[in-house]
Amino acid sequence: MDQALTISLLREAVLLIMRLSLPVLVVALIVGVIISLLQALTQIQEQTLTFVPKMIAVFGTLVLLLPFILDSLQVFAVELFSLIAAKEAGIAL
Repeated sequence: MDQALTISLLREAVLLIMRLSLPVLVVALIVGVIISLLQALTQIQEQTLTFVPKMIAVFGTLVLLLPFILDSLQVFAVELFSLIAAKEAGIAL
């Protein structure tokens, strides 16, 4: 593989990771802000109060987005493997 192709593949992989992790991180951020606001309003400073709802929200988001995540990873893997097969066969890209 030449250097430009390698950089392009790494760039696509990083963008895919960011695109797949962003919804989960946004949900965790929103739940964390809401729980922190409720803690500030009620003056309850319990550590598990922030952890448990955030964990449930992240798990729920992962369950809902699992088909999208798996489909995106499958498309990327198929493209990567077809590129590797084409390089092995000596096909110019």
